[in-house]
Amino acid sequence: MKKILITGGAGFIGSHVIRLFVNKYPDYAIVNFDALTYAGNLENLRDIENAPNYSFVKGDITEETFINQLFADQSFDAVIHLAAESHVDRSILDPLSFVKTNVIGTAVLLNAAKKSWDNMEGKLFYHVSTDEVYGSLGETGFFTEETSYDPRSPYSASKASSDHLVSAYFHTYGLPMIISNCSNNYGSHQFPEKLLPLMINNIVHSKPLPVYGKGENVRDWLWVNDHARAIDVIFHQGKLGETYNIGGFNEWKNIDIVHLLCSIMDKKLGRADGESAKLITYVKDRAGHDMRYAIDATKLNKELGWEPSLQFEEGMDKTIDWYLANEGWIQSVTSGSYKQYYEQQYTSR
Repeated sequence: MKKILITGGAGFIGSHVIRLFVNKYPDYAIVNFDALTYAGNLENLRDIENAPNYSFVKGDITEETFINQLFADQSFDAVIHLAAESHVDRSILDPLSFVKTNVIGTAVLLNAAKKSWDNMEGKLFYHVSTDEVYGSLGETGFFTEETSYDPRSPYSASKASSDHLVSAYFHTYGLPMIISNCSNNYGSHQFPEKLLPLMINNIVHSKPLPVYGKGENVRDWLWVNDHARAIDVIFHQGKLGETYNIGGFNEWKNIDIVHLLCSIMDKKLGRADGESAKLITYVKDRAGHDMRYAIDATKLNKELGWEPSLQFEEGMDKTIDWYLANEGWIQSVTSGSYKQYYEQQYTSR
């Protein structure tokens, strides 16, 4: 039985990857390793927690002794590394925590894999990263796998550093690896510091909808279920040493997304058309806010046959329905320290 370590499996993207692998591959032993910080929640995996091929280990990827022992005890065949500090705003407030988790944590995992895998045959270290490592685009052009790195925030710089470390272990030690860089994800179980769940939650409670600057920043949006499918395809069919971009072919200005959300939510909540849009509040822009991200996922499509399964409006509708049906989940994850963070990030601007 192949044993796969998935780090960050209780988080937003990680929980979707765990669910897909546990259900699709009953002959794989899936080990979920997560520190269960603010964005990690085992409630995300309640539906598969008793599956015979699933287990959970709580721990921190920066704890070298613990990680080395875990690899020695478990004899993993592969790692899918998703554990990361991932919110740009938080990286501006506390850059060192991003360096520790995203850079040092990745190095600890790489070193443990190198020590553990005397025979590299059939092994794989799959590192999941972000399109933000490429920097910011103008009005035209797309990020490809050949685009030079140009990170602009502590978050993207930490992810760029981790990407380079993974690549270095491949070239220096022959550690089998693959990297993927994805665009903005959306979908169920996303912590409500991110744009879509934040806006959905605030619309429900008729709270202000904070939009940075003029809201003209452009992002490419990828449904998280499609991202999980892409990770599955790349894990099984990707070429060692390669990078694959994963994008949704969905470019939207932030303000246009907020207006679309407001329109859909008005209908679903039985409000007058335009009622939720009155809640839009422009706040001081984020420091170093990249203007545009756009992913070219042609390589993944042509070489491995992956493509998004749905259009943005359909995915948005599914996402809104999930949050409206799971208000208890939102309430449980937005208590305590999140309230202090929210106050600092939006209310006081």
